[in-house]
Amino acid sequence: MSVKSKSQQREHVRLKRHRRVRRRIMGTPERPRLVVHRSLRNIGAQLVDDLSASTILGVTSLGLELEGTKLEQARETGRQIASRAKDKGVTRVVFDRGGYLYHGRVQALAEGAREGGLEF
Repeated sequence: MSVKSKSQQREHVRLKRHRRVRRRIMGTPERPRLVVHRSLRNIGAQLVDDLSASTILGVTSLGLELEGTKLEQARETGRQIASRAKDKGVTRVVFDRGGYLYHGRVQALAEGAREGGLEF
C-alpha cells in the first residue's frame, strides 16, 4: 500500500465522487452537460454533448481576464457561459459539478449561469 499525501487523497476522493455522479447524468444535443473544473486560481465550465462526444463551448475565468475575488469571477464565468450558450441556442443543461462539493465557487458559477438564463 502506497502512502499518499493529503492532496492526493483529496483528489482521489473527488474523482470517486465524480465517477459516481457521471454514472447517472449524460449530456444530449438538446440538453448538454455543464461541466465545472476548478483549480486553485481559476474556474472553467464547458458544455458537452456526450452522444457525439464533443464540446459545444467552453469558458474559463483565465480567458475572461476578470477582476475581483475568485467568487465574483466564478459568478461572472457562469454568466458568460450562459450568454454564449444562448447564442448557440442552448437554454437547458444538466449540471455536472465534477466531483466538487456544491458550495463556494462551484455554487457561484451555477448561480451565475442561472442568472444568465440557463435552466438546470
